Amino acid sequence: MSGGPGGGETPAPGTRGAQRPSRAQRRVLAPLALAQFICSFAGSNMNVMINDISEDLDTTVQGVQIAITVFLLVMAALMIPGGKLTDRYGRKRCLLVGLVVYGVGALLSAAAPGLGVLILGNSILEGIGTALLIPPVYILTTLLFTDLTSRARAFGVIMALGGIGAAAGPLIGGLIASALSWRAAFVFQALVIAVIVVLSRHIEDPLPPDPARPFDTTGAVLSAAGLILVVMGILAADDNVWLMIGLLALGALVLLWFFRSIRAKERAGREPLLSTALFRNRTSNLGLVTQNVQWLLLMGSSFTVATYLQVVRGYDAVQTGVIFTAATLGLLVSSLAAERLAQRRTQRTLIMTGFVATVVGIVVLITLASSSTTPWALAPGLLLIGLGLGVMLTPSVNVVQSSFPEEQQGEISGLSRSVSNLGSSLGTAVAGTILVSGLTSGAYAAAMTALAAIGLGGLAAAVLLPRKPPPTTPPGPAPGRTGAP
Repeated sequence: MSGGPGGGETPAPGTRGAQRPSRAQRRVLAPLALAQFICSFAGSNMNVMINDISEDLDTTVQGVQIAITVFLLVMAALMIPGGKLTDRYGRKRCLLVGLVVYGVGALLSAAAPGLGVLILGNSILEGIGTALLIPPVYILTTLLFTDLTSRARAFGVIMALGGIGAAAGPLIGGLIASALSWRAAFVFQALVIAVIVVLSRHIEDPLPPDPARPFDTTGAVLSAAGLILVVMGILAADDNVWLMIGLLALGALVLLWFFRSIRAKERAGREPLLSTALFRNRTSNLGLVTQNVQWLLLMGSSFTVATYLQVVRGYDAVQTGVIFTAATLGLLVSSLAAERLAQRRTQRTLIMTGFVATVVGIVVLITLASSSTTPWALAPGLLLIGLGLGVMLTPSVNVVQSSFPEEQQGEISGLSRSVSNLGSSLGTAVAGTILVSGLTSGAYAAAMTALAAIGLGGLAAAVLLPRKPPPTTPPGPAPGRTGAP
């Protein structure tokens, strides 16, 4: 909301004096945040173990990269159906099933005798587990934390651990692989999953499952096929531009078929996989754009800087991870301050501030990296990037999730996570395409400049967000009650 001559903004109504989270709410935060951490960790730590895995399993680097790609495809294909299944089988049940499937996949990967078993464990089972457990994390957080401030605090903790998992994954994975072996990194994942399962006993699902609720199988197949084609097109960007264009075009056509299918089901009075009403909410749409760009910036900058440090500067995975500590620290500090920030500033202001800080951080990073050979010259830029991303990740999620009532949380959560995953894939693809485009000098600076330009696009979307916050989701009924609010 517009402030006085000083240009400040007043916080959202109801944020000051909001009740502190109850003891029960605080107890559920630990498993939910750890679940986001381990999934983000799994998505980034394998990049520093590719050579070790390929040598141990007597395969090629390309074979291990295929395993990583298949994981991304499985996760992208199943995230929206995974969110929808929570309505039918319950959020806690889907969370636990996802954790068990993921844990089995991690153990299978740790014991893999060859590439085929690694793909089954890491790519298939961990991908399915992630798609089942991540939507409940966001749905349960939205339902259990019903006012803006406590929800901001909860999402702040979750996004902080998610960001740490993504940013510090290479360091943690590198340390484990160097001290023990790459297999121990998967055992570590399984141990964390076991801890989450134990902690999850405190979680109570605020809404009863509805086993009779229909599931749109046709929509699930079409959405999965469309997203797989889009992600394949994104991943092909640095290999074959024409293949990329063909896959993206085909993916767009399948997704158009999917949208026509859900519209036809709605007109016929049947429940589709996603409601078209999700795409008529301007605030949510803009929030989804900011989410996509934020994860694009996070994964794109991580990939570019990590590659630069290892290829140009000659650092190993552990040294690279240590330098990334600056970004991790910035992200952790700003994410954990989400509750306090939400009390003082609107979500729109926080998202705009985050984009500005991130773009400035990229400029500082490029400037200092080109003028100094010391590795710590990268720290100020990485710190600013981490601070900026931490400031805006939480409010973007909060804006989207809070724009819909309880009965649509399964749908919007799956859609939101799919959009974020596409951003992660795009970030690596954009950076990778520029790095292999034949630029002999300045390729890394060009990649970071492109990310900064995309960040300005995210800032433009944030500026278009309404000055007044969207109405928050009504409090959920007490456990055991039935019926929509």
